[in-house]
Amino acid sequence: MKKLWFKAKNYGYGWYPCSWEGGIVTLIYVLFLIGLFGFSDLDSYSGRDAILKIFVPVIIVTSVLVVICFKTGERPRWRWGDA
Repeated sequence: MKKLWFKAKNYGYGWYPCSWEGGIVTLIYVLFLIGLFGFSDLDSYSGRDAILKIFVPVIIVTSVLVVICFKTGERPRWRWGDA
């Protein structure tokens, strides 16, 4: 059996990191978002620029995170607190 980086949540749908590798992936994701929003001057962007420079990178990086979770974690499903 392969080592899991992410386990399925006990309530709801999704994952949480359960190994140091999963923690590093999550930390990189959070630091990217902080850097993206922290160094962005949202007042200087038009609507189109904001979409291209803010929302598109967030969607891409979030999609990469979800793919990593699918490949290295448990199969997600809706849970009501079952083990």
